[in-house]
Amino acid sequence: MSEPTQTSSAPVDPKLLELLVCPVTKGPLSYDRARNELVSDKAGLAFPIRDGIPIMLVDEARQIDDTHL
Repeated sequence: MSEPTQTSSAPVDPKLLELLVCPVTKGPLSYDRARNELVSDKAGLAFPIRDGIPIMLVDEARQIDDTHL
């Protein structure tokens, strides 16, 4: 089953995005609108956003490489 990645998911509150940090590195996250994920370049992880809720669990994160952008 594929998950929605663009307009079909609820938007994330911009103020929430400002407060969130990577649970691994405690560093900043960037928002990848195309994939609907929060990306930690330092940890090499992308955390999914489902129904407008960031899923900040390492077990749910996707490994990324240097070419994810």
